[in-house]
Amino acid sequence: MKLLVPPPLVALTGAAIMWAVSNYLGGWHVAFPLQAIVAYALMAIGLALDGVSVFAFVKAKTTVTPLAPEKTSRLVSGGLYRFTRNPMYLGMLLILTGIAVLLGAPANILVLAGFVAYITHFQIKPEEERLEAMFGDEYRAYKRSVRRWL
Repeated sequence: MKLLVPPPLVALTGAAIMWAVSNYLGGWHVAFPLQAIVAYALMAIGLALDGVSVFAFVKAKTTVTPLAPEKTSRLVSGGLYRFTRNPMYLGMLLILTGIAVLLGAPANILVLAGFVAYITHFQIKPEEERLEAMFGDEYRAYKRSVRRWL
């Protein structure tokens, strides 16, 4: 399967859908003390995960773009990649979770679940197939020792 949609665009679309759900569909909204602080903290952690993850790829001198996995020159398995095989996608999920908390619409949990399902099916699984074809036993061992998300 050829990957056509950049994951940041998928996340941005998810954020737009959450905004629309929160502002136009009405419904129940949740507010709690320190809500904005919790939301911005989640977003900041997500941005930090993404930044550190991209830096690891740059440092390893391999491609960051998931749209061209055939350009991958080496398997990155250190740093954050020791704990999750997909810290960039986890970072995007944390950013979206922060946005959902800030907006306070519980219905946005469905958007978060949709993001995870979409990224897992259309992005991560095809990436895993390509990486397994490229790196063989090294990648299979990595998959056995590190979880896909957390």
